Amino acid sequence: MIINETTQKLELEYPCNWLYKIVAYERAGVEIAAMEVIGERSYSLTLSNKSSGGKYISMNLELLVHNEDERTYFYETLKAHPHIKMVL
Repeated sequence: MIINETTQKLELEYPCNWLYKIVAYERAGVEIAAMEVIGERSYSLTLSNKSSGGKYISMNLELLVHNEDERTYFYETLKAHPHIKMVL
């Protein structure tokens, strides 16, 4: 059964603020990754949640992105960083 037969692409107006949810083992690792990937640009990094066993944390990283390529670049680069487990 097909629920939605149309394929629609997300259409955003740039520049816009974008929120990445980052899952990692520790806060310091996320802070290092953000500094290395985002660099000198302004961004906000806030704690979102901790797993019940304390093994993982999730953090929200919000920043202004200027176009689709930039938004995708930050996603892919954060996802590939050794301190990051997952990016949503």
